[in-house]
Amino acid sequence: MKVCIAEKPSVAREIALALGATKKMNGYIEGNGYQVTWTFGHLCTLKEPHEYTNSWKRWSLHSLPMIPSRFGIKLIDNPAYEQQFRIIENLLQNARMVINCGDAGQEGELIQRWVLQKAGCKCPVYRLWISSLTEEAIREGFRQLKEENEFTKLYEAGLARAIGDWLLGMNATRLYTLRYGQNKQVLSIGRVQTPTLALIVNRQAEIDEFKPEPYWELKTLYRRTTFSLVKGKFTQKEEGERFLETVRHEAFTVTNVSEKKGKEYAPRLFDLTSLQVECNKKFAFSADDTLKLIQSLYEKKATTYPRVDTTYLTEDLYPGIPNILKGLTTYSHLTAPVLAHPIPKSKKVFDNTKITDHHAIIPTGAFTGLLPENEQRVYDCVVKRFIAAFYPDCEVSTTTVLGSAGGVDFKVTGKQILKPSWRLVFGADVRETDGEPTEENSVLPAFIKGESGPHQPILKETWTQPPKPYTEATLLRAMETAGKLVDNDELREALKENGIGRPSTRAAIIETLFKRNYIRKEKKNLYPTSTGKELIGAIHEELLKSAELTGLWEKKLRRIEQGTYPARTFLEELKQMVARIVSHVLSEAHRPRG
Repeated sequence: MKVCIAEKPSVAREIALALGATKKMNGYIEGNGYQVTWTFGHLCTLKEPHEYTNSWKRWSLHSLPMIPSRFGIKLIDNPAYEQQFRIIENLLQNARMVINCGDAGQEGELIQRWVLQKAGCKCPVYRLWISSLTEEAIREGFRQLKEENEFTKLYEAGLARAIGDWLLGMNATRLYTLRYGQNKQVLSIGRVQTPTLALIVNRQAEIDEFKPEPYWELKTLYRRTTFSLVKGKFTQKEEGERFLETVRHEAFTVTNVSEKKGKEYAPRLFDLTSLQVECNKKFAFSADDTLKLIQSLYEKKATTYPRVDTTYLTEDLYPGIPNILKGLTTYSHLTAPVLAHPIPKSKKVFDNTKITDHHAIIPTGAFTGLLPENEQRVYDCVVKRFIAAFYPDCEVSTTTVLGSAGGVDFKVTGKQILKPSWRLVFGADVRETDGEPTEENSVLPAFIKGESGPHQPILKETWTQPPKPYTEATLLRAMETAGKLVDNDELREALKENGIGRPSTRAAIIETLFKRNYIRKEKKNLYPTSTGKELIGAIHEELLKSAELTGLWEKKLRRIEQGTYPARTFLEELKQMVARIVSHVLSEAHRPRG
């Protein structure tokens, strides 16, 4: 028998259906030479400290750092998990080959390999690697099964990540709890969790310490259009009043009118983070909400694999784009203009060099059913981004008008949309996020160089504003770029390599901070709790709370996956770092918390 192991029962059912296996058994589906079984996500995990040595059972500073000579795995203590594992174990005893049908990513590879190791699998193992669960995609994947060793580096990266998280989490949590917890609470510390919390705590500190300062802006109204002073703002009111007096009794003259035509590109296709950002901004969905919704759409064969960090498609998908568009029947009024002409093959959409495991999230074109309201909202976002990517660029005209009164120069800029093109896909709701075009720019009246007339100047007092609290949308972006505030798509793409966490884990990290009462939410805004502030205040080791340094560890994990950095070296560095942190904390004079 060929034994297929999927990551969850619903996926196993789709695979069994595509393979013609229809006989339902206890814990698997059989037929046509296949036995299709499943895990429930992780069935195995790394052993607890006391399972390596009994002396580690008691929390003690003297036992730190805890660094096992060799890490081991165990079954998760759950009767349902144990029962399913025994079923898999029995099936493997009579298997002539195993097909790893786990989630096609780093975590999925780790889940499956641990189960196979724990079950003592001896037969050949092959890998199913697909980006959607349509019957066609599954069958094509089985026709092109891959050798297990092609994914060894992926597994090593996942294993290094898990061991690294164990080393840092187990040791730092015990260290800080025993040293600073005052026997009241466990101070949970994690490789990604703690720098993420630090971002929120530090932002709140900036807000709390912010001292507003006044400044003055000189503007003038001419022909119902507000012109701003070219010089900028004034920090002294008296200086602003002098300029106001200079222009008050002088006519306003248009000194120059320039027009520049340009193009605006359609928004990028979605990766998981940008989809979570969009859904948080549009619908106030949490990152975890969006992940669950897009995962459900994937399992319903409506969209492709969601846990991705690229906004590009592979070039081999290009020939199939018309069929996907034709399958989006409820959007035919939007797809018809695209299908009426040859579809462009733009490098902004198709680029193999920007893809590692999976392409951007797109619709499959194979779904025609009804969806629950929130799934429909997410689906609509994905579909419209996909369709818009194949529309022509939006053509705009940017007009800049310069004027002068009493020798003081003013300026206004306005934009006119000449050909909306892809904007038509989004209709009136062109609030595409992340530095992409908006419709806030007003269209200016027709001005003529040399025209002159009365105007209404005003000196307006304004106060500087503190930084804004993080929302889940802005926090996700900060995690993606290791805390750097970046609006530019190209630069953000480059910084992803140093982002903290993975797209698939960031939602869980944020949820963990909520569960541990380290952060709270008011409307969309995220705030640290007193517990969260105290924890970050207690941590004097920058390594534990720096998003930038954590981003460098993430970069090394990606290099392990790519085969350009040894996992052994990464873990050795982490062990040395943990030992240094323990030594520093134990040797430093006791400092007050805060």
